[in-house]
Formats: sequence, structure tokens, C-alpha cells
Amino acid sequence: MPKARNVFLTLVLGVILGLAAYLTFTASHWLGRGGGQHIWDTTSVVHEVQTLSDLVTVKYVMDKVVVLEDVKWYGESRVLLLAHGVVKAGVDLKRLQPGDITISDTTISVRLPVPQITDAYLDDKETKVIDHSTGLLRAYDKDLEQTARQNAVDDIARAARRGGILDDANTRAKQELETLLKRTGFERVEFR
Repeated sequence: MPKARNVFLTLVLGVILGLAAYLTFTASHWLGRGGGQHIWDTTSVVHEVQTLSDLVTVKYVMDKVVVLEDVKWYGESRVLLLAHGVVKAGVDLKRLQPGDITISDTTISVRLPVPQITDAYLDDKETKVIDHSTGLLRAYDKDLEQTARQNAVDDIARAARRGGILDDANTRAKQELETLLKRTGFERVEFR
């Protein structure tokens, strides 16, 4: 029995010492201490920034009234839709290449990819068909509502683009990346 107890105490002591060693090395990494100054090269910076993937930086929420009519000689079909849409824009950081980054001492210069609309959709809970009418000699046209919905998404995306969503996304992406890169040790961040 005492032999089993000694083996158990030895195992517990080994686990405690191993855990203490692990925490000593990882805590210095977490706290940014130890290991000296980290030297960044363009490849490692590109890799770190690309891990952010699509940096969706701006979201616009818009309402649009869409009226779609299909008029034939034998009658008309009409749908009136109150569309509640969401448009998101950002920068695709996967497109960043090593040539897009220049490092000089504590200054980093970054050429960001062009911002783009990453998503545009209707919020189905908030989007409502106000009226759907079918003429006397016409059959119900189920595709008319879908076409109205797609037209609403296209219109909302165009309105967001005209409203400056891409400029806002570019400005926000620069702010976010500048904050990130300064936290990694760069004193000056430039965008070109």
C-alpha cells in the first residue's frame, strides 16, 4: 500500500511540475514578455492578416418599396412588396499578397484589396407583401413575388453602393487593421 501511495504522489508531483513549466512558458507569451523582440517579415504579416479572412466592416440596413406588374392583354398580375434589406461590405484579406506589404523598422505600409459588397439579402421576418393581385383572366403567378424580392435586393445593393458603403468599408478596414498592427508592435501604419 505505501508503494502505491508513493507512485501516486510521484505522478501528482510530476503533473504539477509539468503544469508549472507549461504555464511559465505560455504565460510569458500571453503577457508579451520573454522571447525578446519579435521581428516581422512580410510573409508572416500577410499570413497573420489573412487569418482574418473577409473583414466585413460595414452593414447597411435599408427599406424599399417594390411594385412589380406583369401586364398582358388578358389581365395583369401585380405585387407590392415592402422590403427590409441588409447589405454588408468589407475587404477580402485573402487577396492580400506579400508585395502589398512593406516593412521598414517599426513602420508598415499596406496596400489593401479593393472593398466589395460581401452580402445583400432581405430580412424575411421584416419583409412583407402588402398586396398581390391577379386579374380576372390571369392565373396566380408565384414567380412574380420572387422576382420582386430579387429586384429589391438588387435595388438595395445599388442604393448602398451610391450611399457610400464601399468608402465606409475601406475606412473601417483601415482603422481595424491599424489597431491590430499597432498591437503587434508597429509604431506607424500607412495605407497606400
